[in-house]
Amino acid sequence: MDEKEAARAAVREFLTTRRARVTPADAGLPPQGTRRRVKGLRREEVALLAGVSPEYYVRLERGQATGPSAGVVDAVADVLRLDDDERAHLDRLLAALTPATRKRRRAAAKDPVTPGIRVLLDALDHLPAVVFNGRFDILATNTLGRVLLAPVYDLPGRTNSARFLFLEEARARDLFPEWDRITADTVAMLRIEAGRHPDDPDLTELIGQLATRSTEFRTRWAANDVRIHRTGTKTFRHPLIGEITLPYETLRIDAASNQILTVYAPQPGTPEADALRLLASWNADNPEPRELT
Repeated sequence: MDEKEAARAAVREFLTTRRARVTPADAGLPPQGTRRRVKGLRREEVALLAGVSPEYYVRLERGQATGPSAGVVDAVADVLRLDDDERAHLDRLLAALTPATRKRRRAAAKDPVTPGIRVLLDALDHLPAVVFNGRFDILATNTLGRVLLAPVYDLPGRTNSARFLFLEEARARDLFPEWDRITADTVAMLRIEAGRHPDDPDLTELIGQLATRSTEFRTRWAANDVRIHRTGTKTFRHPLIGEITLPYETLRIDAASNQILTVYAPQPGTPEADALRLLASWNADNPEPRELT
């Protein structure tokens, strides 16, 4: 499959799965007496509700429409009840249909972690902090982050949390009690990354490996869900401090970077903060390398 065909397939798969989520009742259509052969809305129903011709919507869903206007895309997004993350993802998929966009995306920067970010990681000695890229490779971490995520580092080759979640499922379920939620979130963010960088060979290799070796990944990938998590909580089951739920914040390091800084930051004086102090005390006597080499 060439780049243009891949871009069209991405649009088709995304819009098809979004269309399947919306029932006629959800869209305010009158009850249908006949048995429906499709899950969710038909293409012609989306076209009617969006105010475009059925032929045009078919071309749009197949990735064959040339330069759809923002108004048309807005109308389709409203009918399909896309949230902000999904709408942004659709815009990226449609943009990838143009040759100029595909050409710009081929030159993906490797973005090494800067010395300033390493200084910042060292300064956060009381909070676990990790730098990921969009593929969930761990690029750098402070010592407390390294010991919190120690099992992830046991995989051979590149340290990647998505590979750990799906290819070491038993160990990942032990470390992450909320494995189902975390894996769904991880795949949804990988979908966004694939929309941003469809020509990234490392990302293509990762998705291919996970799809080949993990049924759980294939199921989640086929759902075409997309969302970004900027803040939330994550539960760990750690051998030294037991089960602990940590709030986290994520920060994109700069506007052009593909790197995300994640900091686990419980409120001072809470049992979670005390547990991290205990982990830091243990780690002071058992230092680990802070970054991937």
